Amino acid sequence: MAAQSCLFVVSAPSGAGKTTLCRAMLRRFPKLAYSVSYTTRPPRRGERHGVDYFFISTEDFRKGIDAGAWAEWANVHGNYYGTSLRQIETNLAAGRDMLLDIDVQGACQIVEKFPLSITIFIMPPSLEVLAERIRARRTDSRAVIARRLANARREIAKKDCYRYCIVNDRLDAAKESLAAVIARHGGRNRKAE
Repeated sequence: MAAQSCLFVVSAPSGAGKTTLCRAMLRRFPKLAYSVSYTTRPPRRGERHGVDYFFISTEDFRKGIDAGAWAEWANVHGNYYGTSLRQIETNLAAGRDMLLDIDVQGACQIVEKFPLSITIFIMPPSLEVLAERIRARRTDSRAVIARRLANARREIAKKDCYRYCIVNDRLDAAKESLAAVIARHGGRNRKAE
């Protein structure tokens, strides 16, 4: 990893507010590059290909595994998710700081390949609040919600593997905490707005 660039890896259980926080950081730090993940799951209402995710077939994803195209990948909630290795290498080589919004399994793989990564875990205020947030989306069946909550318990158990842990109990405070981490470690070529 180039000395002037930094790879920020943000993970959280589903529903903890990770994507909302990452989007806020991209607005606050306009030169921060963002890795759009690939997934085999169908788009949710309002999601756009190439913006929220690259939506690809399971067959194409598996071809990427065989070709070594993923910096990290995992099967989460019955679907594949992955991050393009080329996208990370290109941004870091160009000296751009980069933000990854990925699950715990993926974060562990990223740290193996990029050991200087800055890892940040976003915690929900409680499992009860997390369950309410997931139900409020009204996008998942009861079985999927149960699976997400079981996964959340396993992911939260790994929070101490991260360099930073931010509790998202108040969104504005969580945004400020995450912005402080990025400002502290980010390259000199990027300025907060």
